[in-house]
Amino acid sequence: MLRSARLAIALSLTFALPAPAAEWSRGREAPAPRSEVGVAETGGKAYVVGDYNGATELLIYDLAADSWREGAAFPYHVHHPMTVATGGLVYVFGGYRDGWTATADVHAYDPGTDRWSRRSAMPGERAAGGAALLEGRIHIVGGSHSGRGNSTGHLVYDPEKDRWSEAAALPTPRDHLSVQAVAGKLVAAGGRIDGESNRNLAVTEVYDPGADAWIKAPDMPTARSGTASAVIDGEMVVLGGESRSQTYGAVEAFDPVRNAWRKLPDLPTPRHGFGAAVRDGHLFTLVGSPKPGGDRSGRVEILKP
Repeated sequence: MLRSARLAIALSLTFALPAPAAEWSRGREAPAPRSEVGVAETGGKAYVVGDYNGATELLIYDLAADSWREGAAFPYHVHHPMTVATGGLVYVFGGYRDGWTATADVHAYDPGTDRWSRRSAMPGERAAGGAALLEGRIHIVGGSHSGRGNSTGHLVYDPEKDRWSEAAALPTPRDHLSVQAVAGKLVAAGGRIDGESNRNLAVTEVYDPGADAWIKAPDMPTARSGTASAVIDGEMVVLGGESRSQTYGAVEAFDPVRNAWRKLPDLPTPRHGFGAAVRDGHLFTLVGSPKPGGDRSGRVEILKP
């Protein structure tokens, strides 16, 4: 009887233990610093494209091995592109070139051949927007034209047919926002108005492809722009960002099923203009600027939620 009581107490203590807290660790630094990049993951590797300060070499990070190598350089200097991987290819949409001239160009990188190829251009120039893969098509949402004025356009690209169409416009025009596909919908969070980081937004809007319509969701707790984002465990995680006077360490996760935000541990290195990728339950943050404006780094920090 005494033994049974002890066992019951031990079991109750075991099941009462709290879940392990999320924590950050450091990964291997990139071989060259970058900021204002596009990042996409395919085949267990993250591809870092573009750089505000002029670098064109493609940086490739092996998420499992925590190692870097270089790939074929992008055809020209670009910054603030939109980047998505699907079908084993990495697609790069628009961005700024020749300073702050937005482009409609689209390129695809094939890791198997280490080559870039051109695809059908977007119907209009676009930079600093959000991009995500939803139901086999790539959605380009928000962003700016040359001169950094905002676009409301919502473009949809079919990678198999190499064709473009349009969907319902984003209700709140903005750039430097985060966009991800979660639970069969698009979530657009944060950003800024007309490229001005002193006009940051917390607005969150959700797109239903079945209805071709956007609805308002609860605001992100921290208004910011220039964020990175990724999807893990059914939540969209938005990291970092900047304003005119600071960079942010905030990490906040949106659950579209509960229609609610929650806070996660802050980034060890607050920064903006960076990207994120997920593998085996770990969230990797890659490169970015630790200061507002045009700084850069090779920083890699990894979150285990």
